[in-house]
Amino acid sequence: MTNIVIASDIHGSAYYCRLLMEAVERERAGRLLLLGDILYHGPRNDLPREYDPRAVIAMLSGLTVPVSSVRGNCDADVDQMVLPFPILSDSCLLLIEDRMIFATHGHVFHKDHLPSLSPGDVLLHGHTHVPAWEELDGGVLYLNPGSAALPKEDSPHSYLVLSGRDVIWKEMDGTVFHRLTL
Repeated sequence: MTNIVIASDIHGSAYYCRLLMEAVERERAGRLLLLGDILYHGPRNDLPREYDPRAVIAMLSGLTVPVSSVRGNCDADVDQMVLPFPILSDSCLLLIEDRMIFATHGHVFHKDHLPSLSPGDVLLHGHTHVPAWEELDGGVLYLNPGSAALPKEDSPHSYLVLSGRDVIWKEMDGTVFHRLTL
């Protein structure tokens, strides 16, 4: 069973990207899935701690585990030129046994504007900067890892670990604050 670390909204923070790299190692991740807003802080956000997109590029480029990513609303075509993994897809699909996970950033498809999903499917996105686990009408499960660098609504700097059917929300130091089984 391969652990997948899932994070969103790094927004160019070298400090929180470093903590995420430590989490990838600590979790023995076989893959890192980024849900967008990787390098740029965005015009509505304050600068995150240690804002240094070049350092973030170097850390992510140096990973030895595969990286998958979806495009966030702050990601641009020029960002693809400096990152060695694809970042410009609006979504990706993960199959976990009998569950289909639709992963996206959350600025186009979100819990109030669902893609075509079936009962039992999972909508996974970042964008709100707030961790979430919510059963939606129609039997769709909505999950959000929160934000690595710029959490909102007094939520922690956080990421998810997907281990088989277990979904575990963690603070950047590895402290578990929520878990569920798909």
